[in-house]
Amino acid sequence: MFEARMTAFRARMDAENIDVALITDDDNVYYLSGYYDYLHMEFGRPTILVVQREGASLLITPTIDLNTAQAHARVDRIAAWNDGMGAEWRAELPDAVQGTKRVAIEPSAMPPLVRAYVDELVDNAMLCSAEPILADMRMIKSPKELQLARHAGQVANAMMNAGRAAIGDGVPEFEVAIATSQAGTRKAAELLSAHYKDADMSPNTHFLQIMASGETITKTHHRASTRIMRRGEPVFLCFCGMTNFHRFKLGFDRTFWIGEMTDPAQEAVYDVARASQQAALDALRPGVTAQSVHAAYAEVIQEAGYEYPFRCGRATGFSFLEKPQLVTGDTTILQPGMVLAVDGSVSVDTFRAQIGDSFIVTEDGYEAITEHPKSVADLIL
Repeated sequence: MFEARMTAFRARMDAENIDVALITDDDNVYYLSGYYDYLHMEFGRPTILVVQREGASLLITPTIDLNTAQAHARVDRIAAWNDGMGAEWRAELPDAVQGTKRVAIEPSAMPPLVRAYVDELVDNAMLCSAEPILADMRMIKSPKELQLARHAGQVANAMMNAGRAAIGDGVPEFEVAIATSQAGTRKAAELLSAHYKDADMSPNTHFLQIMASGETITKTHHRASTRIMRRGEPVFLCFCGMTNFHRFKLGFDRTFWIGEMTDPAQEAVYDVARASQQAALDALRPGVTAQSVHAAYAEVIQEAGYEYPFRCGRATGFSFLEKPQLVTGDTTILQPGMVLAVDGSVSVDTFRAQIGDSFIVTEDGYEAITEHPKSVADLIL
C-alpha cells in the first residue's frame, strides 16, 4: 500500500518536473511511508521524508525514534540524528537538494526551523508546493482506506452510544468523556484484533472530548469539564477529534436533552439544523461541486431566518481536514470514494443545535458510516 502510494507520488513529481520533495507533515509522512507515532507535536526534533523523483527515499528522524522507524517506515534508507551531534537533522539535506532544479515542500506544514534551513540551501525560485499533489492523491480513498472508514464508523457509534448512556441529571461532563473513551478504545481494540496485523497500532482514543451542556451549549468546541448536568438541559456531543481509528478520522455529532426540553423554542432551532443536514444529503452525490452541497444546506438555514452558516462539512481521512471542503468557493467535483463529514447546524444567542455524520460517496449517492437517531423524541434521554 505505501509502496504504491510512493510510486504514484513520484509519477506526479515527474509530471510536474519536481526533482525532490521534502515532506514534514505527520499525516503525509505516514501516508507515503507508513511511519507514525514518532511524536505528533512540534518538539524541536524534526522528521523529514525525502522523496527523490529518481533515487532512494530517505527518512530523517531522531535517534530516539529509530526503532519505531525501522519497524514501520517503508523507505529505502533511514538517517537517524541525535541532539547536539554534528549537524543533526541538517546533515543529509545539502546532498538531497544538490543539483536539483525544483524542490517541493509543504509551506503550511514545514516547521519554521526546517524552512529557515531549506531557504539557506535552495533559492526561493526553485521551491514549489507538494501540498496540492498530496491533497489530490488523498481525496479518493482506496478499498483498504474505505474499510478503515467503516471501522472508524463503528468506533464512533460505540462512543456515541456510551456517551448517550452516561448523560444524566447530576452527572459531571467528564464522566461522559470517560465513558466515551472507554467504549471507543474497546471497540477499536476489538476491530484491530480481528482485522489488522499491526500490533503496535494503539486502540486508545486520544483527544479531549468535545461536549457542552446547559449554559455552555453555544460553545462549539467546549471540552468536557467538571460542570454538573441538570434535567431539562441540552447536551452536545462531538466526536470529530476522538474518532481516530487506525489513524483514520471521521466527523460525528448529536444534540441531546436530559429528561425533557425545558425551553420548547429549542425544538424549532433543532428542526432547522436537522433539515439543513438533510438538504445537504439530498444534494450529496458524485458529479456535483462541493460548494453546491453547502449551498443546499445554507439555503435551508437562511430561509428559516438564521444567519449564513459556517461550512457544511469537509473531507476526512488520515487528517481531520482534507480536500474538499463543503463550503462556498470549493468547486471540487465530488467523486466516488471520497469520505465526507456532513453537518447541519443553527446557532442563536442561547442555544446551538448541531447534527453531523460521515459518509462515503458512492457511484449513485452515498453510504452512511455513522448512525444514531435524529428525531427530537429519540434525543430526549
